[in-house]
Amino acid sequence: MNNTNKKQKRIELLLTNVSAGELKRVSSTLEKSLNIDEYVFKNNTKSVIVNKIEILETVKRLIKSVDEKILIVEKEVKELNRYIFYLENLDCANCAMKVERLCAKAIECEKVIVDFATLKIVIETSKKYSELELQLKIQECAEMVDPRIDTKKTLKETKNENFKVNKKEKVNFFIGFAIFVIIFITKTILIYGFNIQDLWVTILIYAGYIPAYLLLSKDVLYGAYINLKNARFFDEKFLMALATIMALCVGYYDEALILIIFFRIGDLCQKVAVNYSRKSIAGLATIQTDTALVEINGQRIEMEAEGVVVGDILFVSSGQKIALDGIVIEGSALIDAQAITGESKSVEVGINDEVLSGSIVIDGAIKLKVTKSYENSMAAKVLEVVNNASSLKSKSETIISKFAKFYTPIVVLLAFIIAIFLPLVNHEAYTLDWQGYRESLRVAMIFLVVSCPCALVISIPLGFFGGIGCASKKGILIKGSNYLEAINDTKAIIFDKTGTLTKGTFSVTEVKSVSDYSDEEILTYAAMAETTSNHVIAQSILNAYGKPIDTSLVTPINLLDKRGILAKVNETMVALGRRKFIENLKIKIPTDIFPKEVALENVMLVAINEKIAGYIIIEDEIREESFDVIKYLNEKGIKTVMITGDGEKIAREVSRKLGINEFYSDVNPIQKVEILLDIKKKYPKDKVIFVGDGLNDAPVISVADVGIAIGGFGGEATMQIADVVLMNEDIKKVVTSIEIANKTKRILIQNIVFALVIKLIFLVVAPMNIINNILIYGAIFADVGVSLIAVLNSLRTMTLNNDKTK
Repeated sequence: MNNTNKKQKRIELLLTNVSAGELKRVSSTLEKSLNIDEYVFKNNTKSVIVNKIEILETVKRLIKSVDEKILIVEKEVKELNRYIFYLENLDCANCAMKVERLCAKAIECEKVIVDFATLKIVIETSKKYSELELQLKIQECAEMVDPRIDTKKTLKETKNENFKVNKKEKVNFFIGFAIFVIIFITKTILIYGFNIQDLWVTILIYAGYIPAYLLLSKDVLYGAYINLKNARFFDEKFLMALATIMALCVGYYDEALILIIFFRIGDLCQKVAVNYSRKSIAGLATIQTDTALVEINGQRIEMEAEGVVVGDILFVSSGQKIALDGIVIEGSALIDAQAITGESKSVEVGINDEVLSGSIVIDGAIKLKVTKSYENSMAAKVLEVVNNASSLKSKSETIISKFAKFYTPIVVLLAFIIAIFLPLVNHEAYTLDWQGYRESLRVAMIFLVVSCPCALVISIPLGFFGGIGCASKKGILIKGSNYLEAINDTKAIIFDKTGTLTKGTFSVTEVKSVSDYSDEEILTYAAMAETTSNHVIAQSILNAYGKPIDTSLVTPINLLDKRGILAKVNETMVALGRRKFIENLKIKIPTDIFPKEVALENVMLVAINEKIAGYIIIEDEIREESFDVIKYLNEKGIKTVMITGDGEKIAREVSRKLGINEFYSDVNPIQKVEILLDIKKKYPKDKVIFVGDGLNDAPVISVADVGIAIGGFGGEATMQIADVVLMNEDIKKVVTSIEIANKTKRILIQNIVFALVIKLIFLVVAPMNIINNILIYGAIFADVGVSLIAVLNSLRTMTLNNDKTK
C-alpha cells in the first residue's frame, strides 16, 4: 500500500556510569542475543532503543551482564505514526517547500517531508490523527499556496500524476496570444506606417491588451489573489502579477504582455521537463508486478500478488515477471535480473536455485515455491528504499531551503527600495520626474521577476533523486540523498577482506592430524562444531565434510572473540580457530607440528579437550575486480584500509598485491569498530566508508559515516543496517557509487552557480540603465529559463555514461 500508518512502541534506555569499552561490550552482547529489528544501539548518545516492549527486561539483564555498575534510566520514546499522501497538481518546487513549512506549523508532528519529485508528502507524528482529518489539514495548507493542489491518499488516485494543460487553459492562452499579436501588429503599422500616435492608438491598446492580459494571466492572477488573501507575498505568481500590473500602470504595455507570455511558455516547458523526470523515476516502479499465476490443486489461477502467501507455488513462463522471491522446484529458465542486481548478463536457473522478484523470465518456464511475502520480497524492498530516499535530505537541500526562505524577501525589498529611491540616488540616469520613476519601476519589475528561487529549489532534489534512481538501475540501493552527498566527501574507505576483497569461497586443501585422532575424525569434530556458525569458513569445512550432521549433539559456547568456535560435541570440548584464538583459550600450541611451506595464517587449529589435535588448511582467492577498485581509489587520493581476522602474513600479502595503503590483521568485529573510530578521528571534517559483506560486519557498518554492504540479497539484516546496499557481489559497484555521487555533485554545483550568476548579473545590470529595452525579457530567462535549464541538467544524473565498472 502507498499509504502507511506505522506505530512504534519503544523505550529508550540511557546508560550512565559506563566506559567506552563497556559500551562496545554492550553492543556485542546485544548483537549476539537479539534480532537486529528488536533494538537500536546508539553509541553517540550511550543509549539503547528497545523496539519491542516485551523484551525490555531481557535487554536490561543483558546490559547488566556486562557490568552491574551500569546505571539504566528509562525514557519513553513517543509512539510515531507515519502518514503518506500525494499532492496532485503540485507543479512548483518553491510551492512544495512552502507547503512543507505550512504543514510543519499547522500539524503537530515530528517531521514533514514534501518530495516534489514524487508528489509525496510524508508526515511523522506522535499525535493520532484520522486519515481524513490529516488529509483536510494538508489540503488547507496546500490551498494557501496553490488552490489547484489536491491531496490524495494514494498515487493511484491522482489524475494529474503528469502535468496536463486543460482545454480551457489552452484556449485562453491561444486567444489571448492571438489578440496580443493582432493588436501589436496593428499598433505598429499605425505608429510607424501612418504616424498616428494619438488617442486612437491608446484606445486600441487598452481595448485589446487588457482582455489579452486577462486571458493570458487568469491563472497567475487567481494564484496571486489567493496568496494576497493568505498574506503570502513572495510566491512566484504574486510577484509576476505584481510586476506585470506595475508595467501596465506605468505604460509598458508591450513589456507586460510579452512578460506574461514568456512566463507561461517557460512555465509550461519547465513542467514538461519535470514530468519527464517524474516518468523516469516512476519507471523504477515497473520492477514490481501486481499479479501472479498461482498453482492450486493442479489449476493455475491468476490472483493479486499481495494475496500470495509463503509456501504457494507460482508458475512463471517466458516474457513474464517474477512477482515474489522463491526457490525453483521445477523447470529451468534464462532470467534477466538487471532491474534488481544491475547485472546485465542473463542467468540460467534450475531446481533449488533462488530467484528474486522483479526478475524477468527471458526463455523457458519455472515453478517456484514462494519464500517471502509480497511486501518482504526483493522488488518491494528496492522500491521502499528508493521511494523513502527523499526522507533523508542532504545538507545541500537543507541549506538551499533556508537560503530560498530569505533570498526572495530580500530581493523583493530591494525592488521596492529601488522603485522609490533610485531617482533620488542617480539623478543622471533617473530624473526626478514621472519619466525617471517610470524607469525605476521598470528596474523594480526586473527585480521582482528575478527574485523567485525555483531554479535552485527544484534542481537539487531532482538531481539527488535522479542520482539515486540511476544507482538503483545499476543494482545499488542508496538510502538517502544525505548518503549520496556524503560519498563525495570520503577521504578513507575501509574494506573487510573475506568475501569483499576476496571471493570468500574458501576451500579446504588439507586436513592433518597431529594426535591419536585420524584425519577424518579431525574433520568430523571440526564440521560438527562449525554447525553453530554461518561464516563462509564454516561453510567450506561443512562442504568438505559433506555428510549429514545431528546438530542436537552440538552445544555452542558463546565467546566475545569471534575469530573461532568453541562448542561441546557429544560431551567433547572442541575449539576451532586461528592461532590467536587458540592462544586466548590458554591452549598450548606445539611449534613443530607445521611443515615449513605452510602459511600459518591459512591454518585453522583444531583443539579437542584443550589439546591441539590437528589442523585444517583453508585458502581464499582475491577477486579480480578488487585490483581495479583499489587502483581507482588510489588515483582519486582516497586512502584504502583493509581489516581482517586473518594473521599478519596473509593480510600483508593481500595488501601488497592490491596496493592497499594500510591493513589491520587479527581483528575481531568489536576491534573493527575501534579501528574505524580511530580513522575517523584523523578525518574529522570528512567521511569514512566501510565496505563489508554484511554478515559479521553489522557493528562497524552501523558506525561508519556510510556503511556499504555487498550482496544485498544475502539477508534482511544487510538491507536494514547498511546505508548503501550493492545487490550483487560485484565490488566494482563501490566505484560506480562514487562516480554517480561525483556526477550528481558536479551537476548540482553547475545548477547552483549558473542560477546565481545569471540572477546576479541581471540584479546588478538592471539599475545601470543600460539595454533596458531587452532586460525585461532577459529577466524572464533568469527566472523560468534558468529553471528549465537547471531541470534539464538535473536529468543527466539519471544516466552514468562514464561508468568505470564496464
